[in-house]
Amino acid sequence: MENAILVLDCGATNVRAFAVDRRGNLIASHSLPNTVHPDPWLPGGLTWDADEIWQKFAACSKAVTLKLGDFRIAAITVTTFGVDGAATKKDGTLCYPVISWQCNRTVPVMENIGKYMPVSTLSAISGLQPFHYNTINKLIWLRENRPDVLNSADYYVLMPSVFLYKLTGQFVTDATMAGTSMLTDLKNRNLSEEILSATGIEKNLFPPLFEPGTVIGKTTAKAAAELGIGTGLPVVATGHDTQFAVYGTGAGINQPVLCSGTWEVLMARSATGNLTVPPVSAGVTVEFDAVAGFVDSGVQWVASGVLEWIGRLFYSGYPKGAEQYKVMMDEASIIPAGSEGVTVLPELFEGGFIPGNGLISGLKHTTTRAHIYRATLEALSFYARAALEILSNAGGFEPEFVWGAGGGTRNHLWNQIRADVLRLPFKTIKRSETTVLGAALFAMPAAGMYSSVEEAASAVENPVETYLPGNNQEIYKRLYSDFKNQWLPKRRP
Repeated sequence: MENAILVLDCGATNVRAFAVDRRGNLIASHSLPNTVHPDPWLPGGLTWDADEIWQKFAACSKAVTLKLGDFRIAAITVTTFGVDGAATKKDGTLCYPVISWQCNRTVPVMENIGKYMPVSTLSAISGLQPFHYNTINKLIWLRENRPDVLNSADYYVLMPSVFLYKLTGQFVTDATMAGTSMLTDLKNRNLSEEILSATGIEKNLFPPLFEPGTVIGKTTAKAAAELGIGTGLPVVATGHDTQFAVYGTGAGINQPVLCSGTWEVLMARSATGNLTVPPVSAGVTVEFDAVAGFVDSGVQWVASGVLEWIGRLFYSGYPKGAEQYKVMMDEASIIPAGSEGVTVLPELFEGGFIPGNGLISGLKHTTTRAHIYRATLEALSFYARAALEILSNAGGFEPEFVWGAGGGTRNHLWNQIRADVLRLPFKTIKRSETTVLGAALFAMPAAGMYSSVEEAASAVENPVETYLPGNNQEIYKRLYSDFKNQWLPKRRP
């Protein structure tokens, strides 16, 4: 039988399991919806139910194992969204539910973080922008509002490690997730003594830090039975989904990658030693790369989350998913570039590209839902152009093209608009799951498939579809200039 990697992937929308072969192909997959829950201890608070997610992982894994055929699972890894985590006892019991990045309880914490350390200093050390959902704010919120939780905790574990413990009984901190916390030092790729001291957060609250590709333990009998896999399989650290999506594209140094999902993140890899951390006003977040010695500079904004809102608002009569999006794309495709004067500023969620409320303008009696949808695709593409300018200026490079990865790149109309707006080739990876591929590559050596991650990556080919700038690029050049002059000065400092 041939070996395969089991990747457990927890996203904001779905909990999924995938089996990946040595060529990076998806052998089998299964998905169940994920959802936030009201915080039982805080009215209006939002949390993740870790036990529910684990049960869904188990159900997805069992469904995948039934489809393996001549393959067998030889190693397992876990990847999730960033920043979230939980205070935990030594037996794995959570002292408080996992506070979701979607919860606004930490907004005032971030607004008043200066009483611990200036934002400029925090960002210079950690590389991160001052987003309220950063892990540091959750820990300060717990310390200020629920000190009993931290006093009773043995560890604070980040999201993938919640499930790595369930798999192995071992507590770890994986490096890429730590890099999203605003508690690390970008230059030494570890927790920052200075930040921890200033905020009063104990360093021993965090388990030992492990790099991606490290075997942290083996599947326990209990975990194996629940997931329908073998006992004693190597469990490999990976971590933050964005880093592995970037690695999974095969992008080289200073080749920007647009990871398009609920959020869009435009990132470029660079060597740590060559980096000068941009000032917080530049709007650039710098995180640990999946490979030690490298970092990922990026700009982020809410994207498909906005399109899902439009789907609910205007296209609710169609089944959610591929059928709904096909109707949306087909209708918008016949609307001319510029959406006949309809413009959208899709600032619907906290943490967007520009602070403030959303806006739809230029409405006429002939305006249809398709105008609004296309105008939103155009606005999000303007965000990508603005982000590329910010990123290339901060990194000191001139991009020749932009890679595209993630669910948002299945939208062919949006891809063409991006190429026209960016005025650069937009190369989409035709693999549907670059995060899963990236994580699997780091687990393949543990399964005996390759001798190193680099060998695994070089053996996998990514089919590419390239969108070239077309006839609409001059129209979008003018419209982007208007957008830039009107909205970019309002970008959050």
